Amino acid sequence: MKRMLVATTVAAMALAGSVMGQDAPFAMQIKARQGIMEYRALNIGVLGAMAKGETPYDAAAAQKAADNLVMTTMIDMSMLWPEGSDHSANPASTADAKLWTAEADVAGKDAAFAAAAKAMQAAAGGGLDGVKAAMGDLGGACGGCHKVARIPK
Repeated sequence: MKRMLVATTVAAMALAGSVMGQDAPFAMQIKARQGIMEYRALNIGVLGAMAKGETPYDAAAAQKAADNLVMTTMIDMSMLWPEGSDHSANPASTADAKLWTAEADVAGKDAAFAAAAKAMQAAAGGGLDGVKAAMGDLGGACGGCHKVARIPK
């Protein structure tokens, strides 16, 4: 009896894992876009830690992080955001369905992030003051989209 219970529990966990895993709607797209966002967060974290004085300013590391951010803006992510790949379709997503409405202005917010990343790229290697000055627009560009169309964690 105990073996049957264990086997049933393991089977149920495997089934739940496959539902929440690759078999869930838009699982691959969500995982890919979350990976890009995590990579952006990593690089913003490097710059933010310098701007806050948590780590010493390092021109080479700041420039690398800023260059990486700009590179992410060159990726065509349109295939990673199919309509319906929001939290209601797949709980792995923190995207709100509002993301696909005209009011969300995703293209405008994407352009704002790209501009902020380029401004950071221009400033990053030139000194800590430049990094500090560029952080506000960069953070604002991230928050501009997240505040409109992301389910709070």
